[in-house]
Amino acid sequence: MTFQQLFTDAGVQPDRLSGETEVSGVCEDTRKVKPSDVFLCMPSPSRDTHDFLEEAKASGAVAALAHSEAGYERAIALGLPAALVTHEGLRFWEALWRVCKVAFGDPSSKLKMIGVTGTNGKTSTAWLIRDMLEQLSVPCAYIGTLGFQRPGMSCDLPNTTPFSPEVNRMLAECVENGVQAVAMEVSSHALAERRIDGVEFDAAVFTNLTQDHLDFHGTMEEYEAAKWRLFSELPKQMESGKEFKAVINVSDPVGRKWSERIPCLRYGMVDEHEEGVVPDGYDLVGSPYEIDLDFVHVSVDSRTWIDQGFGASLGGHYNAENLMSAFAATIALDFDYSDALEAARGVRPVPGRFEPMKSYAGFDILIDYAHTPDALVKLLDTIRSLAKGRIITVFGCGGDRDKTKRPLMARAASERSDITIVTSDNPRTEDPQAIIDDVVKGIVPGRESVTIVDRPEAVAYAMKIARQRDVVVIAGKGHENYQIIGKTKYPMDDRELARAGLEARRR
Repeated sequence: MTFQQLFTDAGVQPDRLSGETEVSGVCEDTRKVKPSDVFLCMPSPSRDTHDFLEEAKASGAVAALAHSEAGYERAIALGLPAALVTHEGLRFWEALWRVCKVAFGDPSSKLKMIGVTGTNGKTSTAWLIRDMLEQLSVPCAYIGTLGFQRPGMSCDLPNTTPFSPEVNRMLAECVENGVQAVAMEVSSHALAERRIDGVEFDAAVFTNLTQDHLDFHGTMEEYEAAKWRLFSELPKQMESGKEFKAVINVSDPVGRKWSERIPCLRYGMVDEHEEGVVPDGYDLVGSPYEIDLDFVHVSVDSRTWIDQGFGASLGGHYNAENLMSAFAATIALDFDYSDALEAARGVRPVPGRFEPMKSYAGFDILIDYAHTPDALVKLLDTIRSLAKGRIITVFGCGGDRDKTKRPLMARAASERSDITIVTSDNPRTEDPQAIIDDVVKGIVPGRESVTIVDRPEAVAYAMKIARQRDVVVIAGKGHENYQIIGKTKYPMDDRELARAGLEARRR
């Protein structure tokens, strides 16, 4: 298509538009630019991306989308046809997703798309959906905190939910490689910034809403409003004729409220319910039948069948909840109940989520990504119900993030642990000791706690003091294999730290 036709087809009216040429695609990264691409100068807080125009042209870009008047003039001076959509409010981001959707051939309309949003459980639920669909003979990809994974390929991602160019590029790659479905984490940041607008979801899952990301959203009301967009605004953008299905956890108060606004599959977990009876307000309900550190068994009832369930090699109560979320999504996609149950029984543990490690010393080790007060509460409450000895918890709080949750994390940990070890967790540009000083204000008086700034030392200390039947919980980083100090990622993996601590204990 031509450069100007791209904007016409996308329904975008630029502030200014000059020049014409044939184009074959769009790209925001000079390292990935291909001949005849339109270079997308995306706004960035760290630098003026129009500085990359010369490099983009040298790599084969033949036109540019600018977000400032100066950037537009710069492109024109380089002899590039250019469009200007000024970075005011959300105007640029809306134009971006519309252009990307057209440029990549509207790939989401050709895939079965499942989006998962909520404060906790996004990663596990999306991963388990992918796992279940694969067992149901549906080639499925995953996009989220654990990276981009499709059959035969995986890579890391800088954001849980990438921006529109990368999202559409990955979805187009899925279409080209025979992938039929994509399970995708949808973050509140992405929804607020219109990163995934235009993506046509067949189903969207809401897991829960608790405090997080207030450094970005400001208030819980704004945080909730961002999540709600996945169910209220994005379905209105669908043009392919797909039927959108909302899958909402009505055991969560926000989910219950939302379920009264829109048609949805209402699912949830309750501790107990009368066998064969679905409580009011639910379409699909699960109850824990057996929970251990490495196994869950859930009984499930719906309004069309009763007295069925699944057992799986996952640990903890909230993994039972995550599996219930994935199961509900599969049912919403119109898979047979018995097939969905069989797929649920075959799922595998999610990396860094209630991930057990073996210990020669007779105590258990669990690695988990819990990094919000609610997630830590759920994690430790689950472990307390299963632990046969003490709970020793190692955790920290990230720098340059919501400071209000720091003492809340400490309270959650110290109320539920026999020994709390406060340490560093991605301090970024903040002083690690200053972060810890904020955290320890929430330690419950009289509860045993230790502060050790160095995370390897903190984990080693936990390994040293653990006794038989204890459970050592290393929380906050989960699957991450790095520590961010300043703006640099340094290699660090909690599993390796635990192994090193165990080895030191031997000596």
